[in-house]
Amino acid sequence: MILLLVVTLSCNPANSDKGPTQTASSPATTTPPPTAIFPTETLTAIPPSQTPTPLPSETFTPSPLPSVESLKAKVMADLLSCRYGPGAEYLYLYALRAGANIKLIGRTDANNWVWVDGTNKCWVHSQFLEIAGDWKSLPVVYPGIAKLPISPYYPAPAWAKATRKGNGVQVTWEAVPISPGKYEDENMHQYIVEVWRCENGQVLFETLGTNFPFITIPNDEAGCTQPSHGNVWLQEKHGFAGPVKIPWPVP
Repeated sequence: MILLLVVTLSCNPANSDKGPTQTASSPATTTPPPTAIFPTETLTAIPPSQTPTPLPSETFTPSPLPSVESLKAKVMADLLSCRYGPGAEYLYLYALRAGANIKLIGRTDANNWVWVDGTNKCWVHSQFLEIAGDWKSLPVVYPGIAKLPISPYYPAPAWAKATRKGNGVQVTWEAVPISPGKYEDENMHQYIVEVWRCENGQVLFETLGTNFPFITIPNDEAGCTQPSHGNVWLQEKHGFAGPVKIPWPVP
C-alpha cells in the first residue's frame, strides 16, 4: 500500500509579491547581532602612470552674427554726403540731412561704409548714423552686387604693377590724362586706388585718391588669412573706368 501525503501551502493573494506567509511555532530567543569591525583604511598614492589626464580646456569660438536683409537708420550729421562708392574719394551723388530716416541694405567686406537703399543707391559712413541694430550683420555687397557706374569717355589704365620694400608697397600704373572739364570739383582725384591690406592680423579696406600714376601703401603686413590685393580706377565726373588689378607682392 502506498500512502500519499499532500501538503497544502496557504498563500495570501494580497501579499503575493512577498512570498508565502510563515507562522512561528514558538517565540525565538533574540540574539544581539555581533558588533561590526571596520578595517582601518590605508590611503595609497596613485602612481604617476595612473594619474588622471586633465581634460583639454574648451576654446571659446564666437558665433557669427546672424545676417539681416536691411536695417533702419537715422542720419545724425548736419549734412551727410552719399557717394557712388564706399569711401570719401568716390564721386558725390547727393546729401542727406540730419534726422533723415534711411534704410541700409549692405556693407563692404572690410571697412565702415554702408549702402543706402533708394532710387539712387549710395554709400555713407556708419559713424554718422544711428542704426537700429548691428550694421556688421548686413550682407557684403562691395565688391559684389553694388557696382560703380562706368565712364563712357575714358578707358582704364592698361596695366599696373607693385614693388615691396619691407611692409611698404609702391604701386604704379599707366597714366590716362583727362580734360579739366571732367573733374567734379577741385577736390576730385583722377585715380582711386582700392587696397585690402593686412594689419595686426586683420584685413582693412581703404580707398586712396591721387592725381599721379603712382602711390605708396605704407603698411601691409603678413599674418592674415586672406592675401592682400588692390585695384586702380580712373575717375571722372561721369563715372569710373576699370578696375585694373594690382599684382600684389607677397609680404
